[in-house]
Amino acid sequence: MDFFEISSKNVETLTRNERALFDFVVKNMDAIKNQSIREVSAECFVSTTTFLRFVRKLGFSGYSEFTTVLKFTLFNKVEVKPSPFVVDQKKYREEYLKNIIESVRVLETTKIDTISKKLRNHPKIYIFAKRLSKTVARYVKYLYSTSGFLVEFPEDQQYRQAVIPHIGKEDIVFIFTYDGKDSELIQIAQKLQALKNSPFIISITGADNNIIQNLSDINLYIFTDEIEMNQLDITSRISTIAIMELILYQYMEDTHQLT
Repeated sequence: MDFFEISSKNVETLTRNERALFDFVVKNMDAIKNQSIREVSAECFVSTTTFLRFVRKLGFSGYSEFTTVLKFTLFNKVEVKPSPFVVDQKKYREEYLKNIIESVRVLETTKIDTISKKLRNHPKIYIFAKRLSKTVARYVKYLYSTSGFLVEFPEDQQYRQAVIPHIGKEDIVFIFTYDGKDSELIQIAQKLQALKNSPFIISITGADNNIIQNLSDINLYIFTDEIEMNQLDITSRISTIAIMELILYQYMEDTHQLT
């Protein structure tokens, strides 16, 4: 079994502080797999006893098994190729589905509930996305607009900069960026934070530690295999779509709109 198969059974039992530890582990697996419990605990600013208790709460017998499973999980993660078609098709399909499932598994219920609660105030929604993520943003705009929300998706740079002063405290901003390192989107997040009445910022990024997630009120992360074809990014954004659909469906369930 891999890390997510074991931990997913116990994630819902974690406290807020333990969820922060879980997020740290997910985003730093490659480094943690070779570190001692003392080193990891120091980076997390907790005692070794606290971290060991957290590891056991996830379902591991001890720190040794924990790091062994991390290594196994990373070793069995499909290698990124120039094209998905050079990978055995059965294996690629399995990894593709596994990434989507893991992206949904690690969703924190409290975060989705918080977003749903804010949606109940019927805020104006702004979406910032570039390159391939713009296709996701267009779909999300359609989905949420159809559900009665006023959604603004500025597609070009001048438009993005022009809307910033008009975003208010009651609004919700979604930022879609897999690597979380786009300089313009970082600048936008910083400007939004600096507003007197700053909006609620939600980002969806990859699981690696990145700047955008640190500038967000809520960060939701996805798993996917980075793929390029003819030097163009064709990395799947399905997990981002799945998360945005789940958020909307949770809101609809909370407001008794699902039949």
